[in-house]
Amino acid sequence: MNLADRLEGLRARIIQACEAADRDPQSVELLPVSKKQPLALIQEAAALGFTRFGENYVQEGADKAAAAPDLAFVLLGPLQRNKAKPALQHFREIQSLDRPELAERLRRLAGELGVVRPVWIQVDLWDEATKLGGCAEADLPALMGALGDDPHLPLRGLMAIPPPEDPGAFVQLQALRERLQQDLGRPLRLSMGMSADLEAAVKAGSDQVRIGTAFFGERQY
Repeated sequence: MNLADRLEGLRARIIQACEAADRDPQSVELLPVSKKQPLALIQEAAALGFTRFGENYVQEGADKAAAAPDLAFVLLGPLQRNKAKPALQHFREIQSLDRPELAERLRRLAGELGVVRPVWIQVDLWDEATKLGGCAEADLPALMGALGDDPHLPLRGLMAIPPPEDPGAFVQLQALRERLQQDLGRPLRLSMGMSADLEAAVKAGSDQVRIGTAFFGERQY
């Protein structure tokens, strides 16, 4: 199956999920996850209309961003403080902000570099931070305090990697989003759901689904 065929199937799934949830299909972004995929395949996806791609590793994403400056790469994977500067230089967004000390370093560096990089807070409501990263709900006030309202790092929303085969996790995330929106007095986007569970994520209100192999095919390690 080629890329166009896989894309058609994914879009059909998103449309069906939105119809079942009485949502506009245009309200759900499909973010292709291009880690370990060759640049030629990413360019093929770009020819189909995609301009944003998710990457898990700073160096790999930085290399692709340098080779394809017309495209926007989004960091999805864990970010170490010592890689904060290249992350800000090469990624248009960072979705894996998960601790106050990282927020503080990103703020300082973004100010020095004079760049604006929207960030998403990666949340973990299931005690899985040790393997996947993420901020526990109890630690969110400290993280948001460290982030502040810095114009260099505007907060766009929440990202999460829930435990597999737990549809209730998406409902928990939607409830958390609602609470934070009330506290902040403004909307937040929600990035959750992947190839196997996008229907449950869309039903619970996800604004973005992150799709890897179901979009590109098997990764080339």
